[in-house]
Amino acid sequence: MIRRELIAMCVVGIFCVSATAGEKPLKIATFEADVTPPLGTPLCDALVMPAKKIVDPLSARGIIIFTNEKPIVMVAVDWVGIGNSGHAAIREGIAKAAGTTRERVVVHCLHPHDAPGCDFEADELLAKHKLGGKLFDPAFARKAIDRVARAVEKAAKNPHTITHIAIGKAKVIEVASARRVMGPDGKVKYVRYSASRDAKIRAEPEGVIDPCVQVLSFFEGATPVGVLTYYATHPQSYYGQGGVSCDFPGLARNLRERAQEGLRHIHFNGAGGNITAGKYNDGSPENRMILADRLAKGMKEGYEGSKKQPIDASKVSWRVVSPALPVSKLYNTKDLKAKVADETLKDPDRLRAARGYVWARRCEDGETIDMQCLQIGSAYILHMPGELFVEYQLAAQKMRPDSSVMMAAYGDYGMGYIGQTISYTQGGYETGPVSRVAPEVEGVLMKAMRELLK
Repeated sequence: MIRRELIAMCVVGIFCVSATAGEKPLKIATFEADVTPPLGTPLCDALVMPAKKIVDPLSARGIIIFTNEKPIVMVAVDWVGIGNSGHAAIREGIAKAAGTTRERVVVHCLHPHDAPGCDFEADELLAKHKLGGKLFDPAFARKAIDRVARAVEKAAKNPHTITHIAIGKAKVIEVASARRVMGPDGKVKYVRYSASRDAKIRAEPEGVIDPCVQVLSFFEGATPVGVLTYYATHPQSYYGQGGVSCDFPGLARNLRERAQEGLRHIHFNGAGGNITAGKYNDGSPENRMILADRLAKGMKEGYEGSKKQPIDASKVSWRVVSPALPVSKLYNTKDLKAKVADETLKDPDRLRAARGYVWARRCEDGETIDMQCLQIGSAYILHMPGELFVEYQLAAQKMRPDSSVMMAAYGDYGMGYIGQTISYTQGGYETGPVSRVAPEVEGVLMKAMRELLK
Protein backbone atom coordinates (compact mmCIF):
# COMPACT_ATOMS: atom_id res chain seq x y z
CA MET A 1 0.00 0.00 0.00
CA ILE A 2 1.13 3.54 -0.64
CA ARG A 3 1.11 5.59 2.50
CA ARG A 4 -0.75 8.90 2.53
CA GLU A 5 2.40 10.87 3.28
CA LEU A 6 3.82 9.70 -0.08
CA ILE A 7 0.82 10.82 -2.15
CA ALA A 8 2.12 14.32 -2.80
CA MET A 9 5.37 12.86 -4.12
CA CYS A 10 3.45 10.47 -6.37
CA VAL A 11 1.19 13.17 -7.76
CA VAL A 12 4.04 15.33 -8.97
CA GLY A 13 6.48 12.50 -9.74
CA ILE A 14 7.26 12.30 -13.46
CA PHE A 15 9.43 9.54 -14.85
CA CYS A 16 10.73 10.85 -18.17
CA VAL A 17 13.04 8.42 -19.92
CA SER A 18 14.56 9.80 -23.09
CA ALA A 19 17.20 8.19 -25.22
CA THR A 20 20.79 9.21 -24.69
CA ALA A 21 22.88 10.75 -27.41
CA GLY A 22 23.38 8.68 -30.53
CA GLU A 23 21.13 6.98 -32.98
CA LYS A 24 20.48 3.54 -31.59
CA PRO A 25 17.95 1.79 -33.86
CA LEU A 26 14.39 1.51 -32.64
CA LYS A 27 13.07 -2.04 -32.45
CA ILE A 28 9.57 -3.39 -31.92
CA ALA A 29 7.81 -6.72 -31.69
CA THR A 30 4.09 -7.36 -31.92
CA PHE A 31 2.14 -10.21 -30.35
CA GLU A 32 -1.31 -11.69 -30.00
CA ALA A 33 -2.90 -14.15 -27.58
CA ASP A 34 -6.33 -15.75 -27.56
CA VAL A 35 -8.40 -14.66 -24.55
CA THR A 36 -11.77 -16.13 -25.56
CA PRO A 37 -13.66 -17.34 -22.47
CA PRO A 38 -15.17 -20.82 -22.13
CA LEU A 39 -18.92 -21.25 -22.39
CA GLY A 40 -20.73 -20.44 -19.17
CA THR A 41 -18.34 -17.61 -18.29
CA PRO A 42 -19.99 -14.50 -16.81
CA LEU A 43 -19.91 -11.60 -19.27
CA CYS A 44 -19.89 -7.84 -18.70
CA ASP A 45 -19.36 -8.20 -14.95
CA ALA A 46 -22.43 -10.49 -14.78
CA LEU A 47 -24.72 -7.75 -16.07
CA VAL A 48 -25.75 -9.78 -19.14
CA MET A 49 -26.37 -13.42 -20.05
CA PRO A 50 -23.32 -15.72 -19.56
CA ALA A 51 -21.46 -17.04 -22.60
CA LYS A 52 -23.65 -19.41 -24.63
CA LYS A 53 -21.71 -19.40 -27.90
CA ILE A 54 -18.58 -17.90 -29.42
CA VAL A 55 -19.59 -15.51 -32.20
CA ASP A 56 -16.11 -13.98 -32.56
CA PRO A 57 -12.89 -15.05 -30.80
CA LEU A 58 -11.37 -12.50 -28.42
CA SER A 59 -7.73 -11.51 -28.46
CA ALA A 60 -5.14 -9.53 -26.54
CA ARG A 61 -2.85 -7.71 -28.98
CA GLY A 62 0.12 -5.56 -28.25
CA ILE A 63 3.43 -4.04 -29.15
CA ILE A 64 6.79 -4.13 -27.39
CA ILE A 65 8.94 -1.06 -28.05
CA PHE A 66 12.66 -1.51 -27.38
CA THR A 67 14.31 1.81 -26.60
CA ASN A 68 17.59 2.80 -24.95
CA GLU A 69 15.95 2.00 -21.62
CA LYS A 70 13.71 -0.88 -20.53
CA PRO A 71 11.04 -2.00 -23.00
CA ILE A 72 7.63 -0.34 -23.25
CA VAL A 73 4.63 -2.63 -23.73
CA MET A 74 1.20 -1.45 -24.92
CA VAL A 75 -1.68 -3.95 -24.93
CA ALA A 76 -5.33 -3.87 -26.06
CA VAL A 77 -7.66 -6.63 -24.82
CA ASP A 78 -11.09 -7.57 -26.21
CA TRP A 79 -12.62 -7.59 -22.70
CA VAL A 80 -15.18 -5.30 -21.10
CA GLY A 81 -12.74 -4.06 -18.45
CA ILE A 82 -9.80 -5.05 -16.24
CA GLY A 83 -9.78 -3.23 -12.93
CA ASN A 84 -8.06 -2.85 -9.60
CA SER A 85 -5.88 -5.85 -8.69
CA GLY A 86 -6.78 -7.50 -12.00
CA HIS A 87 -5.18 -4.59 -13.83
CA ALA A 88 -2.13 -4.74 -11.58
CA ALA A 89 -1.79 -8.50 -12.10
CA ILE A 90 -1.81 -8.42 -15.89
CA ARG A 91 0.63 -5.51 -16.00
CA GLU A 92 2.99 -7.29 -13.61
CA GLY A 93 2.80 -10.53 -15.60
CA ILE A 94 3.58 -8.73 -18.85
CA ALA A 95 6.37 -6.69 -17.27
CA LYS A 96 8.10 -9.83 -16.03
CA ALA A 97 7.80 -11.48 -19.44
CA ALA A 98 9.18 -8.41 -21.25
CA GLY A 99 11.99 -7.71 -18.78
CA THR A 100 10.65 -4.31 -17.83
CA THR A 101 8.82 -2.58 -14.98
CA ARG A 102 5.08 -2.27 -14.37
CA GLU A 103 5.21 1.50 -14.94
CA ARG A 104 6.28 0.83 -18.53
CA VAL A 105 3.35 -1.49 -19.28
CA VAL A 106 -0.14 -0.28 -20.22
CA VAL A 107 -3.19 -2.48 -20.66
CA HIS A 108 -6.46 -1.21 -22.12
CA CYS A 109 -9.77 -2.85 -23.02
CA LEU A 110 -11.94 -2.38 -26.09
CA HIS A 111 -14.99 -2.66 -23.79
CA PRO A 112 -17.32 -5.00 -25.76
CA HIS A 113 -20.17 -6.03 -23.44
CA ASP A 114 -20.33 -9.63 -24.68
CA ALA A 115 -16.92 -10.22 -23.10
CA PRO A 116 -15.58 -10.95 -19.60
CA GLY A 117 -14.04 -8.61 -17.07
CA CYS A 118 -11.46 -9.12 -14.31
CA ASP A 119 -11.15 -7.84 -10.73
CA PHE A 120 -9.45 -10.38 -8.45
CA GLU A 121 -9.90 -8.51 -5.16
CA ALA A 122 -13.64 -8.17 -5.74
CA ASP A 123 -13.91 -11.90 -6.41
CA GLU A 124 -11.93 -12.71 -3.27
CA LEU A 125 -14.36 -10.64 -1.21
CA LEU A 126 -17.37 -12.27 -2.88
CA ALA A 127 -15.92 -15.74 -2.33
CA LYS A 128 -16.15 -15.17 1.42
CA HIS A 129 -19.92 -14.92 0.93
CA LYS A 130 -20.27 -17.91 -1.42
CA LEU A 131 -20.40 -15.65 -4.49
CA GLY A 132 -16.96 -16.44 -5.87
CA GLY A 133 -16.84 -16.82 -9.65
CA LYS A 134 -20.15 -15.00 -10.12
CA LEU A 135 -18.60 -11.72 -11.30
CA PHE A 136 -16.11 -13.36 -13.67
CA ASP A 137 -14.18 -16.63 -13.93
CA PRO A 138 -10.93 -16.03 -11.96
CA ALA A 139 -9.31 -19.30 -13.03
CA PHE A 140 -9.84 -18.49 -16.71
CA ALA A 141 -8.63 -14.91 -16.16
CA ARG A 142 -5.34 -16.12 -14.65
CA LYS A 143 -4.85 -18.56 -17.52
CA ALA A 144 -5.50 -15.77 -20.02
CA ILE A 145 -3.01 -13.47 -18.30
CA ASP A 146 -0.41 -16.25 -18.40
CA ARG A 147 -1.17 -16.79 -22.10
CA VAL A 148 -0.58 -13.10 -22.82
CA ALA A 149 2.68 -13.13 -20.86
CA ARG A 150 3.93 -16.14 -22.84
CA ALA A 151 3.09 -14.37 -26.11
CA VAL A 152 5.06 -11.32 -24.95
CA GLU A 153 8.06 -13.43 -23.96
CA LYS A 154 8.08 -15.22 -27.32
CA ALA A 155 7.68 -12.05 -29.38
CA ALA A 156 10.46 -10.24 -27.52
CA LYS A 157 12.99 -12.73 -28.91
CA ASN A 158 12.38 -11.67 -32.53
CA PRO A 159 12.09 -7.88 -32.82
CA HIS A 160 12.04 -5.86 -36.05
CA THR A 161 14.33 -2.90 -36.63
CA ILE A 162 12.17 0.15 -37.37
CA THR A 163 13.43 2.83 -39.74
CA HIS A 164 10.24 4.91 -40.08
CA ILE A 165 6.89 5.55 -38.49
CA ALA A 166 3.85 6.93 -40.28
CA ILE A 167 1.15 9.08 -38.70
CA GLY A 168 -2.31 9.67 -40.13
CA LYS A 169 -5.96 10.16 -39.38
CA ALA A 170 -9.28 10.10 -41.18
CA LYS A 171 -12.87 10.98 -40.45
CA VAL A 172 -15.20 8.09 -39.64
CA ILE A 173 -18.65 8.66 -41.11
CA GLU A 174 -21.87 7.80 -39.24
CA VAL A 175 -20.54 5.76 -36.31
CA ALA A 176 -19.97 7.85 -33.16
CA SER A 177 -22.54 10.11 -31.50
CA ALA A 178 -22.95 11.71 -28.10
CA ARG A 179 -24.84 9.55 -25.62
CA ARG A 180 -25.84 12.54 -23.50
CA VAL A 181 -28.32 14.51 -25.62
CA MET A 182 -28.60 17.90 -23.97
CA GLY A 183 -31.72 19.98 -23.62
CA PRO A 184 -32.02 23.80 -23.76
CA ASP A 185 -31.80 23.95 -19.96
CA GLY A 186 -28.29 22.48 -19.97
CA LYS A 187 -29.50 19.15 -18.56
CA VAL A 188 -29.45 15.72 -20.16
CA LYS A 189 -32.67 15.42 -22.17
CA TYR A 190 -32.12 11.91 -23.53
CA VAL A 191 -29.61 9.15 -22.90
CA ARG A 192 -28.88 7.82 -26.37
CA TYR A 193 -27.73 4.31 -25.54
CA SER A 194 -25.66 2.12 -27.86
CA ALA A 195 -28.82 0.81 -29.50
CA SER A 196 -31.50 3.48 -29.83
CA ARG A 197 -34.80 2.29 -31.26
CA ASP A 198 -36.59 5.62 -30.78
CA ALA A 199 -36.31 7.47 -34.11
CA LYS A 200 -36.86 10.79 -32.33
CA ILE A 201 -33.76 10.26 -30.18
CA ARG A 202 -31.68 9.03 -33.11
CA ALA A 203 -32.65 12.18 -35.03
CA GLU A 204 -31.01 14.43 -32.43
CA PRO A 205 -27.69 16.04 -33.50
CA GLU A 206 -24.51 13.99 -33.45
CA GLY A 207 -23.19 16.06 -30.56
CA VAL A 208 -19.64 16.46 -29.27
CA ILE A 209 -17.42 13.62 -30.52
CA ASP A 210 -13.94 13.11 -31.89
CA PRO A 211 -14.84 12.14 -35.47
CA CYS A 212 -11.40 10.88 -36.45
CA VAL A 213 -9.63 7.56 -36.17
CA GLN A 214 -5.90 8.10 -35.70
CA VAL A 215 -3.24 5.78 -37.07
CA LEU A 216 0.39 5.07 -36.12
CA SER A 217 2.31 2.61 -38.29
CA PHE A 218 5.79 1.11 -38.03
CA PHE A 219 8.04 0.33 -41.03
CA GLU A 220 11.20 -1.68 -41.55
CA GLY A 221 12.37 0.09 -44.68
CA ALA A 222 9.42 -0.06 -47.05
CA THR A 223 7.83 -3.00 -45.25
CA PRO A 224 5.03 -2.29 -42.74
CA VAL A 225 5.50 -4.17 -39.47
CA GLY A 226 2.56 -3.08 -37.31
CA VAL A 227 -0.38 -0.67 -37.17
CA LEU A 228 -1.98 1.00 -34.14
CA THR A 229 -5.36 2.75 -34.38
CA TYR A 230 -7.32 4.89 -31.91
CA TYR A 231 -11.03 5.77 -32.03
CA ALA A 232 -13.41 6.90 -29.30
CA THR A 233 -16.79 5.22 -28.92
CA HIS A 234 -18.63 2.62 -26.93
CA PRO A 235 -18.25 -0.47 -29.11
CA GLN A 236 -21.71 -2.01 -28.76
CA SER A 237 -23.98 -2.79 -31.70
CA TYR A 238 -26.16 -5.37 -29.93
CA TYR A 239 -25.32 -7.54 -26.93
CA GLY A 240 -26.62 -9.45 -23.93
CA GLN A 241 -27.74 -12.65 -25.69
CA GLY A 242 -24.78 -14.76 -24.65
CA GLY A 243 -22.85 -14.47 -27.92
CA VAL A 244 -19.20 -13.69 -27.15
CA SER A 245 -17.95 -11.01 -29.57
CA CYS A 246 -15.33 -8.30 -30.01
CA ASP A 247 -18.16 -6.26 -31.61
CA PHE A 248 -17.75 -3.78 -34.42
CA PRO A 249 -14.39 -2.13 -33.49
CA GLY A 250 -12.76 -5.54 -33.13
CA LEU A 251 -14.35 -6.68 -36.38
CA ALA A 252 -13.16 -3.51 -38.15
CA ARG A 253 -9.63 -4.22 -36.93
CA ASN A 254 -9.91 -7.80 -38.16
CA LEU A 255 -11.12 -6.62 -41.58
CA ARG A 256 -8.13 -4.35 -41.94
CA GLU A 257 -5.72 -7.04 -40.79
CA ARG A 258 -7.01 -9.47 -43.42
CA ALA A 259 -6.89 -6.78 -46.10
CA GLN A 260 -3.24 -6.11 -45.27
CA GLU A 261 -2.28 -9.78 -45.55
CA GLY A 262 -1.89 -10.42 -41.87
CA LEU A 263 -0.13 -7.20 -40.87
CA ARG A 264 -0.65 -7.02 -37.12
CA HIS A 265 -3.32 -4.43 -36.33
CA ILE A 266 -3.78 -3.29 -32.73
CA HIS A 267 -6.80 -1.13 -31.97
CA PHE A 268 -7.36 0.98 -28.84
CA ASN A 269 -10.62 2.51 -27.67
CA GLY A 270 -10.29 6.22 -27.01
CA ALA A 271 -12.19 8.35 -24.50
CA GLY A 272 -15.63 6.98 -25.37
CA GLY A 273 -17.33 7.09 -21.98
CA ASN A 274 -20.08 9.41 -23.22
CA ILE A 275 -20.00 8.28 -26.86
CA THR A 276 -22.03 5.51 -28.54
CA ALA A 277 -23.19 4.55 -32.02
CA GLY A 278 -26.76 5.21 -30.87
CA LYS A 279 -27.62 7.78 -33.53
CA TYR A 280 -26.73 5.28 -36.25
CA ASN A 281 -27.72 2.02 -34.59
CA ASP A 282 -31.16 0.64 -33.76
CA GLY A 283 -29.77 -2.60 -32.35
CA SER A 284 -30.42 -4.73 -35.43
CA PRO A 285 -27.83 -7.54 -35.68
CA GLU A 286 -27.02 -6.60 -39.28
CA ASN A 287 -25.86 -3.17 -38.09
CA ARG A 288 -22.79 -4.75 -36.47
CA MET A 289 -21.05 -5.29 -39.79
CA ILE A 290 -22.33 -1.99 -41.21
CA LEU A 291 -20.63 -0.14 -38.35
CA ALA A 292 -17.53 -2.32 -38.66
CA ASP A 293 -17.25 -1.52 -42.38
CA ARG A 294 -17.58 2.23 -41.70
CA LEU A 295 -14.84 2.17 -39.07
CA ALA A 296 -12.63 -0.04 -41.24
CA LYS A 297 -13.02 2.45 -44.10
CA GLY A 298 -11.77 5.24 -41.83
CA MET A 299 -8.86 3.06 -40.68
CA LYS A 300 -7.93 2.36 -44.30
CA GLU A 301 -8.07 6.03 -45.29
CA GLY A 302 -6.03 7.04 -42.26
CA TYR A 303 -3.39 4.42 -43.00
CA GLU A 304 -3.13 5.20 -46.70
CA GLY A 305 -2.93 8.94 -46.04
CA SER A 306 -0.25 8.65 -43.36
CA LYS A 307 2.98 10.62 -43.60
CA LYS A 308 6.23 8.79 -42.93
CA GLN A 309 9.09 10.14 -40.85
CA PRO A 310 12.45 8.57 -39.95
CA ILE A 311 12.73 7.22 -36.42
CA ASP A 312 15.37 5.92 -34.03
CA ALA A 313 15.48 5.26 -30.30
CA SER A 314 16.52 8.84 -29.51
CA LYS A 315 13.10 10.04 -30.67
CA VAL A 316 11.18 7.99 -28.10
CA SER A 317 10.34 8.93 -24.52
CA TRP A 318 8.00 7.63 -21.81
CA ARG A 319 6.41 9.61 -19.01
CA VAL A 320 4.36 8.51 -16.02
CA VAL A 321 2.34 10.53 -13.52
CA SER A 322 0.50 8.86 -10.67
CA PRO A 323 -2.17 11.00 -8.99
CA ALA A 324 -4.78 9.88 -6.49
CA LEU A 325 -8.34 10.26 -7.78
CA PRO A 326 -11.11 11.66 -5.53
CA VAL A 327 -13.69 9.04 -4.56
CA SER A 328 -17.41 9.66 -5.04
CA LYS A 329 -19.34 10.53 -1.90
CA LEU A 330 -21.61 7.57 -2.77
CA TYR A 331 -18.81 5.10 -2.02
CA ASN A 332 -17.33 4.09 1.32
CA THR A 333 -15.98 0.74 2.44
CA LYS A 334 -18.17 0.35 5.53
CA ASP A 335 -21.50 0.59 3.69
CA LEU A 336 -20.34 -1.37 0.65
CA LYS A 337 -18.89 -4.22 2.67
CA ALA A 338 -22.20 -4.51 4.50
CA LYS A 339 -24.04 -4.72 1.18
CA VAL A 340 -21.80 -7.53 -0.01
CA ALA A 341 -22.64 -9.49 3.15
CA ASP A 342 -26.38 -8.75 3.03
CA GLU A 343 -28.09 -11.96 1.88
CA THR A 344 -31.43 -10.19 1.50
CA LEU A 345 -30.07 -8.28 -1.49
CA LYS A 346 -30.09 -9.70 -5.01
CA ASP A 347 -26.82 -11.10 -6.32
CA PRO A 348 -26.26 -8.33 -8.92
CA ASP A 349 -26.48 -5.70 -6.19
CA ARG A 350 -23.94 -7.56 -4.07
CA LEU A 351 -21.60 -8.01 -7.04
CA ARG A 352 -21.71 -4.30 -7.82
CA ALA A 353 -21.09 -3.51 -4.17
CA ALA A 354 -17.96 -5.69 -4.19
CA ARG A 355 -16.52 -3.79 -7.15
CA GLY A 356 -17.38 -0.49 -5.48
CA TYR A 357 -15.85 -1.64 -2.20
CA VAL A 358 -12.50 -2.38 -3.81
CA TRP A 359 -12.33 1.05 -5.42
CA ALA A 360 -13.34 2.80 -2.18
CA ARG A 361 -10.78 0.76 -0.27
CA ARG A 362 -8.06 1.82 -2.70
CA CYS A 363 -9.01 5.48 -2.35
CA GLU A 364 -9.23 5.32 1.43
CA ASP A 365 -5.77 3.70 1.50
CA GLY A 366 -4.33 6.48 -0.66
CA GLU A 367 -3.51 4.36 -3.70
CA THR A 368 -2.67 6.18 -6.91
CA ILE A 369 -3.36 5.56 -10.60
CA ASP A 370 -0.62 5.43 -13.23
CA MET A 371 -1.16 7.50 -16.38
CA GLN A 372 1.42 7.38 -19.15
CA CYS A 373 2.47 9.13 -22.34
CA LEU A 374 4.54 7.71 -25.18
CA GLN A 375 6.22 10.33 -27.32
CA ILE A 376 7.44 8.80 -30.57
CA GLY A 377 8.59 11.16 -33.27
CA SER A 378 5.94 13.87 -33.56
CA ALA A 379 3.19 11.72 -32.01
CA TYR A 380 2.03 11.66 -28.41
CA ILE A 381 -0.06 8.76 -27.10
CA LEU A 382 -1.81 9.21 -23.75
CA HIS A 383 -2.79 6.16 -21.72
CA MET A 384 -5.69 6.90 -19.39
CA PRO A 385 -7.93 5.02 -16.93
CA GLY A 386 -11.66 4.44 -16.77
CA GLU A 387 -14.58 5.24 -19.04
CA LEU A 388 -13.33 8.71 -19.82
CA PHE A 389 -15.50 11.41 -21.39
CA VAL A 390 -14.43 12.46 -24.88
CA GLU A 391 -13.90 16.07 -23.76
CA TYR A 392 -10.64 14.94 -22.12
CA GLN A 393 -9.39 13.60 -25.44
CA LEU A 394 -10.29 16.83 -27.22
CA ALA A 395 -8.65 18.89 -24.46
CA ALA A 396 -5.44 16.87 -24.77
CA GLN A 397 -5.32 17.55 -28.50
CA LYS A 398 -5.61 21.30 -27.84
CA MET A 399 -2.65 21.10 -25.45
CA ARG A 400 -0.46 20.03 -28.39
CA PRO A 401 -2.18 21.58 -31.43
CA ASP A 402 0.85 21.15 -33.69
CA SER A 403 1.35 17.47 -32.87
CA SER A 404 -0.63 14.27 -33.29
CA VAL A 405 -2.17 13.44 -29.92
CA MET A 406 -3.80 10.02 -29.60
CA MET A 407 -5.53 8.58 -26.56
CA ALA A 408 -6.26 5.12 -25.22
CA ALA A 409 -8.77 5.04 -22.35
CA TYR A 410 -10.32 2.05 -20.56
CA GLY A 411 -7.07 1.32 -18.73
CA ASP A 412 -7.62 0.59 -15.03
CA TYR A 413 -11.39 0.01 -14.92
CA GLY A 414 -11.78 0.33 -11.16
CA MET A 415 -13.30 3.82 -11.06
CA GLY A 416 -15.88 3.35 -13.83
CA TYR A 417 -17.02 6.49 -15.64
CA ILE A 418 -15.05 9.73 -15.41
CA GLY A 419 -16.99 12.85 -16.34
CA GLN A 420 -16.16 16.53 -16.25
CA THR A 421 -17.01 18.62 -13.21
CA ILE A 422 -20.04 20.15 -14.92
CA SER A 423 -21.27 16.74 -16.06
CA TYR A 424 -22.18 15.80 -12.50
CA THR A 425 -24.70 18.66 -12.37
CA GLN A 426 -26.40 17.74 -15.65
CA GLY A 427 -27.98 14.38 -14.85
CA GLY A 428 -27.71 11.36 -17.12
CA TYR A 429 -26.61 7.80 -16.63
CA GLU A 430 -22.81 8.17 -16.69
CA THR A 431 -22.49 10.55 -13.73
CA GLY A 432 -24.78 8.61 -11.41
CA PRO A 433 -23.64 5.72 -9.21
CA VAL A 434 -21.73 4.12 -12.10
CA SER A 435 -19.11 6.85 -11.68
CA ARG A 436 -17.02 6.10 -8.61
CA VAL A 437 -15.10 9.39 -8.66
CA ALA A 438 -16.05 12.84 -7.40
CA PRO A 439 -16.59 15.84 -9.72
CA GLU A 440 -13.20 17.25 -8.67
CA VAL A 441 -11.57 14.54 -10.81
CA GLU A 442 -11.45 16.91 -13.79
CA GLY A 443 -8.82 19.13 -12.18
CA VAL A 444 -6.68 16.12 -11.31
CA LEU A 445 -6.79 14.68 -14.82
CA MET A 446 -6.23 17.97 -16.62
CA LYS A 447 -3.13 18.58 -14.52
CA ALA A 448 -1.89 15.05 -15.23
CA MET A 449 -2.37 15.46 -18.99
CA ARG A 450 -0.52 18.79 -19.00
CA GLU A 451 2.42 17.16 -17.21
CA LEU A 452 2.44 14.20 -19.57
CA LEU A 453 2.32 16.35 -22.69
CA LYS A 454 5.02 18.84 -21.64
